[in-house]
Amino acid sequence: MTQIRPFTLAIGQEQLDDLNHRLDAARWPDKETVDDWSQGTPLAVLQDLTAYWRDGYDWRRCEAQLNALGQFVTEIDGLDIHFLHVRSPHEDALPLIITHGWPGSVIEFMRIIGPLTDPVAHGGKAEDAFHVVAPSLPGYGFSGKPTRPGWGAERIASGWAELMKRLGYGHWVAQGGDWGSLITYAIGMQAPEGCRGIHLNMPIGGPTEEALKNPTPQEKHALERMQYYRDWDSGYSKQQQTRPQSVGYGLVDSPVGLAGWIYEKLHGWSDNEGDACAVLVRDAVLDNIMLYWLPATGASAARLYWESFARMKPSEITLPSGISVFPKEITPSPRSWVERRMKNIVHWNELDRGGHFAAWEQPELLAEELRNCFAKVR
Repeated sequence: MTQIRPFTLAIGQEQLDDLNHRLDAARWPDKETVDDWSQGTPLAVLQDLTAYWRDGYDWRRCEAQLNALGQFVTEIDGLDIHFLHVRSPHEDALPLIITHGWPGSVIEFMRIIGPLTDPVAHGGKAEDAFHVVAPSLPGYGFSGKPTRPGWGAERIASGWAELMKRLGYGHWVAQGGDWGSLITYAIGMQAPEGCRGIHLNMPIGGPTEEALKNPTPQEKHALERMQYYRDWDSGYSKQQQTRPQSVGYGLVDSPVGLAGWIYEKLHGWSDNEGDACAVLVRDAVLDNIMLYWLPATGASAARLYWESFARMKPSEITLPSGISVFPKEITPSPRSWVERRMKNIVHWNELDRGGHFAAWEQPELLAEELRNCFAKVR
């Protein structure tokens, strides 16, 4: 079944009532013994977020917003793939497939779709326009959940090429961060017919032998950040990489557990002054959590780590490539590390603000980065 099918969200009220019941019946742990985030999401922060979720948040607003954008489903390799497809008012716009990661979703792109598809209304020029395709990863959001092993980053990359072909786009470009960065990197490795270039907002590259022996100040900073991630910030990754099913039970059964698991990363990985909601917006944070809660994807989303870690073997990329470096990225990679495998970097820029969720945190900045990068391949 290669047809493109319209998709309309209409969550039953019984699901929303069940969520409220679970929030009301939450069994809370004792307060952390520190006054910071070093033990995870603080009790008071999560209680405040879930109180708003219970009594102030409106899912129907998000549902209507997604439906208004244009949602579709198509079957690729036996799996339904959900995606947003928003065409620019400018017919000659450049088709762009943009990929989210964990713990994100297509909600990451709600603030950047406008600047990308209608640049004139956002300070750009008509020739900067993109037709935007934003899929939900397999096992995420309202895409299907794989029932067999095999849906790793490289298979997703080839699926995205098939999706763009199926949509009738003879030429296109790709962008991503987090898992989206790895998947977009894989697209660059595969160099499918029609793909003119790629852009990453999470650069991928490991240290050189020289950097380990005699690092520059920039490399020293990168190595310190990598070590901090390994020591203090990667427990979620190891758990999802090795035992996604075990952690999935709690994430699917408890909305409070799910919110605490996700919000800690939204806080820690975004460029904020102590309140992630001030940057990401509280309603959007909950919209994103709902795209894990409603379709019960806690285990299936985590499984991507099991599928992909240490299984993808990066090779050289010769497609035109762009990199935008945001200062609060989880683990930075200096250009000298990245260009060991990305052999045709046509755009590299280091910005002064923004973190891991670039499209969500700094939509105007990232949109300008994509305009500048892909102007070279239009």
